[in-house]
Amino acid sequence: MKNKILFSACCLISLQVNAQTEKVSFVKHEDQKKVEVNVGGKHFTSFIYPDNLEKPVLYPILAANGQLLTRGFPLNTREGERVDHPHHVGLWFNYESVNGLDFWNNSYNIPADKKAKYGWIRNVKVEQVQEGKNKGTLSYSANWENQAAKVLLKEKTTFVFTGTGNSRSIDRTTTLTAVQDTVVFKDVKDGMLGLRLTKELEFKTDKVEEFTDAQGNVTKVSASGNGANGNYLTSTGAKGAGVWGTRAVWCLLYANKAGKPLSVTMIDHPKNPGYPTYWHARDYGLFAANPLGQEVFSNGKEKLNMVLKPGQSVIFKYRIVVDSDELPTAAVLDQQAKDFSKK
Repeated sequence: MKNKILFSACCLISLQVNAQTEKVSFVKHEDQKKVEVNVGGKHFTSFIYPDNLEKPVLYPILAANGQLLTRGFPLNTREGERVDHPHHVGLWFNYESVNGLDFWNNSYNIPADKKAKYGWIRNVKVEQVQEGKNKGTLSYSANWENQAAKVLLKEKTTFVFTGTGNSRSIDRTTTLTAVQDTVVFKDVKDGMLGLRLTKELEFKTDKVEEFTDAQGNVTKVSASGNGANGNYLTSTGAKGAGVWGTRAVWCLLYANKAGKPLSVTMIDHPKNPGYPTYWHARDYGLFAANPLGQEVFSNGKEKLNMVLKPGQSVIFKYRIVVDSDELPTAAVLDQQAKDFSKK
């Protein structure tokens, strides 16, 4: 039953955080197309949008204790990490089928003769950066374009960053507006808010898996050892591999890294399309919320196929919480979701 779950002392314990929020500051590196985000004087993440990356992302992401949450590949490969899915970079937001264009799977690995089938989020402009004693805000605009630079969607996104002694959070609000053409988001598997994680947050496995994208490209994912000990839990009580393709208000992924607890939680917002979202939560380190892939996740029982006519907009809101040293209980996350729902 929901939230009535007992956790062993070695896994999940009550969250006893220092509630004192810390100052959020930014360092702009315009020549590198990067904005560094610091909480309490420590690096939390960076907003990066280089021309050779197919979408803007937050990368890397670090917990309050300095532990890396995100995988390094493909930007900074680390020993012992998997090197599959080069389009999985940090924390990102895009979708596999937007008027038939695949924004999710695009990367340097796509052959030139197939590139026209893939979308690209370009012309990123940082609109606002505002530091604060209790929070920091970064806003940007961007275009969802085809390879010929025709704009399908205008994006406006605002991040609100906060942090305490052992917790960090990101509130993301993204508005997508159709430009000249009607835009159809076909119900598909790969979307929308994605995060690729450090090897410890993967599930330990001895099998090799294959995954196929919308264009038929096959990616093999190798077996994982190297300290993998991750597990999922959702607001409905779903756990482990059983989380994939289920709906829930929030989803927690937790593990131990360097002998200490590390976790990340994604929280959905009740005003989002498809609430509560389906979770595209894999065992190999991909953690994603996909509210639009309803036909896939429901085995055809549901359909959405969201449509935006020219000038119409849709808003998506998510909260991402990174906890270290101590891990949150279901009750704590229920309260987080309740608080976020009021934003």
